Amino acid sequence: MAWVLKMDEVIESGLVHDFDASLSGIGQELGAGAYSMSDVLALPIFKQEDSSLPLDGETKHPPFQYVMCAATSPAVKLHDETLTYLNQGQSYEIRMLDNRKMGDMPEISGKLVKSIIRVVFHDRRLQYTEHQQLEGWKWNRPGDRLLDLDIPMSVGIIDTRTNPSQLNAVEFLWDPAKRTSAFIQVHCISTEFTPRKHGGEKGVPFRIQVDTFKQNENGEYTDHLHSASCQIKVFKPKGADRKQKTDREKMEKRTAHEKEKYQPSYDTTILTECSPWPDAPTAYVNNSPSPAPAFTSPQQSTCNVPDSNSSSPNHQGDGVSQASGEQIQPSATIQETQQWLLKNRFSSYTRLFSNFSGADLLKLTKEDLVQICGAADGIRLYNSLKSRSVRPRLTIYVCREQPNNTALQGQQQAVGSGGESGSGTPYVYHAIYLEEMIASEVARKLALVFNIPFHQINQVYRQGPTGIHILVSDQMVQNFQDESCFLFSTVKAENGDGIHIILK
Repeated sequence: MAWVLKMDEVIESGLVHDFDASLSGIGQELGAGAYSMSDVLALPIFKQEDSSLPLDGETKHPPFQYVMCAATSPAVKLHDETLTYLNQGQSYEIRMLDNRKMGDMPEISGKLVKSIIRVVFHDRRLQYTEHQQLEGWKWNRPGDRLLDLDIPMSVGIIDTRTNPSQLNAVEFLWDPAKRTSAFIQVHCISTEFTPRKHGGEKGVPFRIQVDTFKQNENGEYTDHLHSASCQIKVFKPKGADRKQKTDREKMEKRTAHEKEKYQPSYDTTILTECSPWPDAPTAYVNNSPSPAPAFTSPQQSTCNVPDSNSSSPNHQGDGVSQASGEQIQPSATIQETQQWLLKNRFSSYTRLFSNFSGADLLKLTKEDLVQICGAADGIRLYNSLKSRSVRPRLTIYVCREQPNNTALQGQQQAVGSGGESGSGTPYVYHAIYLEEMIASEVARKLALVFNIPFHQINQVYRQGPTGIHILVSDQMVQNFQDESCFLFSTVKAENGDGIHIILK
């Protein structure tokens, strides 16, 4: 027995000696004389990335860190972004942490900074139509907000603000030197923005994004400091807990080899650095174009729609330019394209197409417009861009009678001599297109074409046999022959207030 123990000691001492010998040259091989990092970076494989590598002492260090106190999902693959499940309306803490090193950003020491927290769409397709999506949500949930701050539970936040026109954003001031926690509540759920499909619904992911700013020389919080975001999905109350449990149970059933492909679940979610959320482009008010980027702004458009065009497609107020019915031309500028959208009742899409010229808009296919604007407005916009005008129900030609000609002479000359007056001057007729076969439409179109104040027209008569005046009724208009020709004159009303129009 003693001999066996002795042999074990000999073998063990030999192994230790061999191991020490194998490590004896490592320090020399990796010494400065053997390896130079500048030589390594000079290799061809690194040359293209050389300019992007930070220099010594210039390593980027984020000034802030935001941590949301909600567990990440265990069913996320290693190289994918984390995903966090939230319950609708539940308060979740976001810790605002000062991550600066000693001496970093001394200009904000002892000062407040402003942070804006937003809930936005993760999918690019929904970002393009964000304004329309949020307007639809607002219509279905009047008075509600997508995102709120739970102020009683929050710590260290000052001057909290919510804009009624920005239902998905909250902002506040805070001191980086003090403990700060903002408790948020998300009221929209992921399935509210998903069209119903067979086999249930699959909720769309959102993003929680925090943008932080410092004061500029004018005291406004516009100088960007830091932005970070994380991916979330929002479920009905208790739904996030059930989803987290389901994901955990699925992972437990996987083999050890499969589990290695997935991230572990963490108790908190760290928001990762990202680009700042773009500001809202300036709306086209007073024909002033906007230089800001389109498609991804969470703010809503403030464009004003002319009242005369807001009621129905065929109704226009008296005196309104007929340009709203004209087709847009490929040569139209960005500014003219915005005006065309406003006049044709597409004001909610002016922000979306804020950088589009007429040629850009006309290049979009029907499928493109349906995907961007939704089925109803997409088809309507496509028809407005591509289709011809609707054929009128009745067309008549009208000429204003010259004072020195009688009605009978005018009719005879129009028919017998090619529409010329006694002096050889041709009668000029105007086409009147009637969409409605009623007498008031005749009066309104005559007023519009011949610049007669509509409110001054009392009655419209048609001159009959032996010069009698027949009141033009709806039934008479319905029996007009298409492309009939009329001369007309005006006479003062009997009471001196207004005029009568006589068709001859």
